Amino acid sequence: MYRVRGVLLGPEGGRDTELFVDAAGLVAGDPLPGAETLADGGFLVPGLVDAHCHVGIGPHGAVPLAEAEEQARTDRDAGALLLRDCGSPVDTTSLQRRSDLPEIVRAGRHLARPKRYIPGLALELDDPALLPEAVTEQARTGDGWVKLVGDWIDRGTGDLAPLWPDDVLVAAIAAAHAAGARVTAHVFGADALPGLVGAGIDCIEHGTGLTDELIDEMARRGTALVPTLINIDSFPGIAERAERFPAYAAHMRALHARAHGVVRRAAEAGVPVFAGTDAGGGIRHGRIADEVVALHAAGLPALDALGAASWAAREWLGRPALVPGASADLVVYRDDPRTDPAVLSAPALVLLRGRVVDRRF
Repeated sequence: MYRVRGVLLGPEGGRDTELFVDAAGLVAGDPLPGAETLADGGFLVPGLVDAHCHVGIGPHGAVPLAEAEEQARTDRDAGALLLRDCGSPVDTTSLQRRSDLPEIVRAGRHLARPKRYIPGLALELDDPALLPEAVTEQARTGDGWVKLVGDWIDRGTGDLAPLWPDDVLVAAIAAAHAAGARVTAHVFGADALPGLVGAGIDCIEHGTGLTDELIDEMARRGTALVPTLINIDSFPGIAERAERFPAYAAHMRALHARAHGVVRRAAEAGVPVFAGTDAGGGIRHGRIADEVVALHAAGLPALDALGAASWAAREWLGRPALVPGASADLVVYRDDPRTDPAVLSAPALVLLRGRVVDRRF
């Protein structure tokens, strides 16, 4: 049994709080006599969330399960105790049963067209009309999410282009919803976005091509945005390696230049914005603090940027706050991350399911 005292941060700001954790790892409703004090002071944050990562993907594609486990452990040690895995070719269901690893919400496999995504990662559909059936299958194998590849470079035209006809998207998203799943999509450019948003998609990943009109429509519908800004920072390097496709290279540079403005306008318009690193592939795991710093730099107030990686993201994913009976997933910091979000890179205490993962007090 544990006691943790400090300033608990949440959507209303911060309040002095004394939390007790019972022997089952749950937040207790009443003080527990004899509980061990783990922290007496500091700033308490509900367990961080990486709302876009890939457990099981490395720089060269799929990785062994042991490496996927290490990726999850790296995120855990950084305070990310809930991971929304936005597509992986590795079956990580065995990691979900591990009490020492973050909770993983899986989206199954990416769904794409042939040669229109990173080789080896997606299920490739020869006929776009197969998408509703494939979405239904992925809804069965995932944890309430399905991931589409909305656009990718078309080497025939030499630039980003949509993968799916609008009518197919309408049918596919309706099929996912009927199966009890939400749908999200990788989208860099602008052309694929009207069809996806109009079809009722639940979330857009990256979203660098969003226009003001689409932002307003997303706000009206409640469509979320996970901008993955630390991944967007790789766009100039992608462009440099793609000079044989000059239109695509110029497009990627332009999308990079406008990314912060898109996020700021989306947040100001009321679009739900959440923090995701896109870890896996070219982004290493454990960088959720960097993404919060980037969201703040893009114009989100520090408290909102923090909430995008904590209480707001947890609510979006249907996970409870630090209330009696909830799993005691929390991170404690010596300094106030509202003053400087970079504080998130140095947790002083990490509790996962009421068990001490790391303690530096």
